Amino acid sequence: MLRRRLVTEDDFAWKLPKTTSRGREEEPEEVEMLRYIGGVDVSFSKEDPSVACGTLVVLDIQNLQVVYEDFAIVTIDVPYVPGFLAFREAPILLELLQRLKKKDASPFYPQLLMVDGNGILHPRGFGLACHLGVLADLPTIGIGKNLHHVDGLTYSRVRQLLEAKENSTRDFITLTGCSGHVWGAAMRSTQDSLKPIFISVGHRISLFTAIIIVKMTCKYRVPEPIRQVRSRSGCV
Repeated sequence: MLRRRLVTEDDFAWKLPKTTSRGREEEPEEVEMLRYIGGVDVSFSKEDPSVACGTLVVLDIQNLQVVYEDFAIVTIDVPYVPGFLAFREAPILLELLQRLKKKDASPFYPQLLMVDGNGILHPRGFGLACHLGVLADLPTIGIGKNLHHVDGLTYSRVRQLLEAKENSTRDFITLTGCSGHVWGAAMRSTQDSLKPIFISVGHRISLFTAIIIVKMTCKYRVPEPIRQVRSRSGCV
């Protein structure tokens, strides 16, 4: 089972760029740094729900500019089953990653993926970000606009907690269910943002590190890899 291969802690060789008041610190050349972050999304045709468009973008974390993009339009014959969307969506995204590996642009192969969808913050505890991360053997972060109601977590309750006086200076809160299990985090990514985004572990990364990376890549409400891929994904 894929779930047995899931890793929910940091499991990668690269390091995060360090930022000081003078800008990003330089590291020795032999140290692998996180530089290329991918964003993936799948959209479906309104006229024919069996037609899907998978989109992949890769950004350079140094300037948050897109250095690679690709998409594929396919017909999906896997039936829609709530809670099992990853079985429909993951194959097209895997194909895009494999295409990148074969191209001259392979130096831009992402070291980490942000997925427009959830990781462990999912009714089955194994959303698209988990599914894709395990299959591609890549660190993945799930980014959701909406909250799955799992383990007693509700959107209204999360909004209340974010707006509570004791959390007024915090930009995120952890999402702890009735069982005591931590499912992810709700983040106000900008001061002006009234709606949180929902971050969850996908594969080979901890929630702590995922939050740091999301903060590093946010200009607006959603992190740039997801914002950029969404702007390109309406191709059907």
